[in-house]
Amino acid sequence: MTVFAIWAPAASAVVSGGAGVTSEAKPRAPEGKKAKKAKKSPAKQAPQAPEVQQAQQSEQGQQPGAAAGGASADYVPPQDSRPTVPGARAIFRDGIAYAPAAAPVEVQEAVWAANDLLDKPYVYGGGHKSFRASGYDCSGTVSYALNGGGLLDSPLDSSSFMSWGDSGRGDWITVYTNPGHAFVIIAGLRLDTSGPGAEGPRWRPGRYTTRGFKARHPENF
Repeated sequence: MTVFAIWAPAASAVVSGGAGVTSEAKPRAPEGKKAKKAKKSPAKQAPQAPEVQQAQQSEQGQQPGAAAGGASADYVPPQDSRPTVPGARAIFRDGIAYAPAAAPVEVQEAVWAANDLLDKPYVYGGGHKSFRASGYDCSGTVSYALNGGGLLDSPLDSSSFMSWGDSGRGDWITVYTNPGHAFVIIAGLRLDTSGPGAEGPRWRPGRYTTRGFKARHPENF
C-alpha cells in the first residue's frame, strides 16, 4: 500500500495587542524645577477665564461653604505633588486639586501650595504671623496659597484683603473678602475653611455665593 503525505506551509500568526503582549514602558520625564516667584508676567490669553464662568453662576448659589464635599481629614498626599490636567480649569480629584496646564505658572504654583494645607486644622489666627503654622484660618489659608504662587509677600487678614491687589474679579484668581471672612477662587476652584465636611483649609467644589463680599485679584491674574 502506498502512503501519500500531504504537506502545507504553516500559517503565521499575527498578534496585535491581546494578552501576553507587552510594550516597553517609556521612562518618566523628570519634574521641572520650581518656578521662581520674583517676576510677574502677564497671563496668557485663555479660551475664557474659568473664574468669570464660575462667578457668574455663583450669584445664584448658596451661602459660602455650602458646597458638598471637600478634602477630608484622611487626606493622603499623592506621589505627584505637582499634578496637572489639560485645559484652563483646576479640578478636584481623589482629594487633591489638579492645576490647569493652560494656566500661568503662578496660578499652578498657588494650586499646588494650597494642596499642602489639606490635612491642616482650622486655627483662629493661624497663618497670620507666618506662612508656616500648625493650622490656618480663612485669611491665613488664602495668604498661604497666594504666597505659594509668588503673589503675596506677607500674610494678610480678611480686612486687609479688602484693599489688596486690584478691584474686581481676576481672570485666574479672585479673593472674596469682607471684615469677617475670606476665601479664594483659583482657576475656577474654591479654597475655603468654611463649609460642610472637614473643618479647616479645603478645596470645596460646588456652588457658592459672593453676596456681601468684595472681590479683589492680583495684578495680571
